[in-house]
Amino acid sequence: MDLTTEVLIVGAGGGGAVLGIALSKKGIGNLVLEQAGGPPQGLRGEILQPNGQMLLHNLGLLDKLPPEVSKPVRFFHFLKSGGERLCTIDYEMLPVPFNRALVMWPNVVHHTILDCLRQENPHGLQFKATFKSFLREGRDIVGVQAEIDGTAVQIGAQVVVGADGPFSQVREAMGLPASLHRYKDSYLVAALDSPEDMNEAQYFVGQQTILGLFPAPNQKVYALYMVSSDSLAQLKAEGVISLREKWKTIAPNLATIFDSFVDWTQTAYMGTGRVRAKTWVMDRAVVMGDAAHGMNPHASQGRMQAMEDAIGLADILEHCHKAQDWSAHALKPFETARRPQVTMLQQLADEEVFFWNTGNPLLGMLRDRVFRTMDSNRRLQYQVLSATAGLRTTAPFGWMDRFQAAGFLPDPRADRIPVHTPLS
Repeated sequence: MDLTTEVLIVGAGGGGAVLGIALSKKGIGNLVLEQAGGPPQGLRGEILQPNGQMLLHNLGLLDKLPPEVSKPVRFFHFLKSGGERLCTIDYEMLPVPFNRALVMWPNVVHHTILDCLRQENPHGLQFKATFKSFLREGRDIVGVQAEIDGTAVQIGAQVVVGADGPFSQVREAMGLPASLHRYKDSYLVAALDSPEDMNEAQYFVGQQTILGLFPAPNQKVYALYMVSSDSLAQLKAEGVISLREKWKTIAPNLATIFDSFVDWTQTAYMGTGRVRAKTWVMDRAVVMGDAAHGMNPHASQGRMQAMEDAIGLADILEHCHKAQDWSAHALKPFETARRPQVTMLQQLADEEVFFWNTGNPLLGMLRDRVFRTMDSNRRLQYQVLSATAGLRTTAPFGWMDRFQAAGFLPDPRADRIPVHTPLS
């Protein structure tokens, strides 16, 4: 072998890098391979939900984020296309101190995580490193064949972790069955300027319309606009002015913000898909994050769930390390513990996008009715918010809740915010 380590992690995204940090803090040797040439750059809108804030706090990283790179947001207003308010969600309902969403400057969280990984394990991160295949002795995985900066290397490892995204090469090499679903709609992200400080998020829904506006640091605003997955070329052909006018029709009160959109370099395109791997583990190998359970970014939990995976998997790998047992049986508790929450969030995101983006006027009326009911029902608000914030594993609405949200049944508990139980 050219290199050896105990845990080999393929992918230095939010999940893989956090796993490297967590293992290093436990004294478990690890090496993280990342095919990119360096830390990520470019535009991306990012919301750090309360569970992500809590996780970074526990790692000692939340305070390392400079205050000027984040914008705390308390209120999320949901409005009909055109401007009529439907519902306001108040993060203040969540337990302190993590009772705000943090809208982040692009890539700052990831860069902070990578800096910590380098500090915890100075030689534990390799850029320009590509996974090629497993190395085996008989049927046992004993490492990987990789390429680092153009040079072929063999790396011995006790266990290989695939944190390499929805089109995971590690998952493919493991032979794990997985369903990959591409959504018909994707997102256009735009970085806009606000003439005055904007402090509250606004989310517009209509017939096949979703437009979110999120206040960011330095009087910036992120726009998140749902578009057909094959429509980007047509949008650009129609021009900047045409798109500005569409946005002004949806959110006329924000016209001055849309006027700051003058060039396509202010935008980034986010394709959307969902991954469901049938199982996440086998002897001496495991997948996590988007490689196991990629979800629609509408859930606002993709990075958060990858980081949650990392912390959960680090604890399981610590047990494996102590027992020197890297079998599927020893790794399976990771999947057992994590699958319920990610499955619930995948389903929640799919359901929300279906109703919020519907072109069916009857479903649109039902959607608006649910929003208006929730506006005066703090119990239902809290249940949805605690799921979005990553603080529960079970679905926010049961069947009785759905009838009450639709206004078909009264809710005698409408004013009662449940006593918070983490990950209930």
